[in-house]
Amino acid sequence: MNTHIANRIERRPFASLGHADHGWLNARHHFSFADYHDEDRMNWGAIRVWNDDEIGPRSGFPPHPHADMEIITYVRTGAITHKDSLGNQGRTEAGDVQVMSAGTGIRHAEYNLEDETTTLFQIWVIPRARGGSPSWGAKPFPRGQRSGKLVVLASGYDEDAEALRIRADARLLGGTIRAGDSVTYDSADGRHLYLVPATGRVSIDGETFEARDGAAIIGGAPITITAIEDAEIVLVDSI
Repeated sequence: MNTHIANRIERRPFASLGHADHGWLNARHHFSFADYHDEDRMNWGAIRVWNDDEIGPRSGFPPHPHADMEIITYVRTGAITHKDSLGNQGRTEAGDVQVMSAGTGIRHAEYNLEDETTTLFQIWVIPRARGGSPSWGAKPFPRGQRSGKLVVLASGYDEDAEALRIRADARLLGGTIRAGDSVTYDSADGRHLYLVPATGRVSIDGETFEARDGAAIIGGAPITITAIEDAEIVLVDSI
């Protein structure tokens, strides 16, 4: 691995992530969260939390408050059912996404009402401004429609008209790549990318990443993601 790659891309192996097993919840933390604290993993750009959660059947998070955070849930397997203090309720299935702008304050509950374990990524992004009315939304994003490419699923930018809206200088992208195929992603100087293969082994500019490893990437030049195995990619691009 050359010096340019080493300085620009940091691999965070799955085994190095913070870990908390609550029985009903088996969680891995890419960034400092709850009882897991690492000064070198407090945030990456505007990305504050990236939790890799396995939620047991018929269990979940009881009502609890949030404020001043953009919370994105990417469901990998199973489904999650959301209820909040605004009266919103919805069930988000594997491959689909929900977003919540906590704004001035909201209480919500997230339950796995299924008979199987639900796995998901929950990602918190720091908003571009504090306050504002809280909101929630969800949208299906069929995996087949993002084969061989990265599709914007949630975004704080007006040009991403088909994506769910968040109030942050960030976007969430997802895609599936067949073994042997590649996709390229470019970003501007000053951006912070965080990429996780939900499934499958990939290489990023020649460095190998296993499924559920994290890649903290400094923006400003294209990256090439090649699937060594069939892979599902989740990427956040933030300030």
